Amino acid sequence: MATLVAPPAGGSTGGKPKEKKSQEEIAAEFQQLRNQQRNLVNNLNTIEMDLKEHKTVIDTLKTVESSRKCFRLIGGVLVEQTVEVVLPQLELNKAQLEKLIEEGKEQITKKGLEINQFKDEHNIKVRGQEPSQPAGSEKEESAADEKSSANRNVLVGNL
Repeated sequence: MATLVAPPAGGSTGGKPKEKKSQEEIAAEFQQLRNQQRNLVNNLNTIEMDLKEHKTVIDTLKTVESSRKCFRLIGGVLVEQTVEVVLPQLELNKAQLEKLIEEGKEQITKKGLEINQFKDEHNIKVRGQEPSQPAGSEKEESAADEKSSANRNVLVGNL
């Protein structure tokens, strides 16, 4: 959940007058942007799982004879074909999935930049998110703290 902080009164951002949005409208728009980003990430994860499955099947089919029968599910219909026919189709699909993954990563990055710009524009602070630390030494200390705290959550037992 986001905590909204009202911008300073009398602050003009440019020559073009903008309609003032209520905090509820700003929060709703911010949540919509975050949901869009989550959807992009979920879609990317699905595509990455499909790519992993394609790689597994391709590796398996490369080890068998090209004349061997195999079955492929196309649009909910199980089709009987040979490895010789299926393998090139799967490799083409794999290449297309890899391209989709790259495009998906770019979209997620763009959406993240859009969200950050919106946060800065409307002075939005997200609960549980620490403000950026300017000094590098503080980051190193927090990384060391994270490592030590991660070890505390490990349960070791004798089998």
